[in-house]
Amino acid sequence: MAAKRKSKGAYMISSVAEMYEIHPQTLRLYEREGLLKPSRTEGNTRLYTDEDLERLEFILNLARDLGVNIAGIAIILQMRERMEEMNRQMQSFVEYVRSEMLTRFNQAAPSSPGAIVPMRRPVVVSRAAAAPRKPAERG
Repeated sequence: MAAKRKSKGAYMISSVAEMYEIHPQTLRLYEREGLLKPSRTEGNTRLYTDEDLERLEFILNLARDLGVNIAGIAIILQMRERMEEMNRQMQSFVEYVRSEMLTRFNQAAPSSPGAIVPMRRPVVVSRAAAAPRKPAERG
C-alpha cells in the first residue's frame, strides 16, 4: 500500500488521491473528521506533508485492511497520541531520576563510598552478625 513519494515534499490533494487510489472527497472527509490536518497555502489549497502521508497510510491500513470505521480510527489515533505523550513523559521522568541519582552519588560523603544516600554515622557490623548462619539441625 505504501506509495512512492519524494522526501520533504508537500503534495496537493489530487496528487495524494492518485498516489493512494482514493477519491479526493475521502481526503476531505478525513480532514472534516479531524483525522488529517493538511496545511494550506494562501490560496487555501491543501498541502500534504510527508508526515501527513504517513498518517494517511496508517488510516488507510486501519480502514482497508482491518475494516475499522471512521469513529474507530479517530479513537485509535487519539489513543496512539496519548501513548506517545505518556512515553515522552516517562522518558523525561527516567532521565530526571537518572540525573538526580548521579548528582547524589557524586555528592556522597567520603565516609560512605558507593552509597547513594549519604549516611550520618558509620555502620558497625559485628563479626557475629557478618558471619553466615548455619541452618538449624532437625532431629
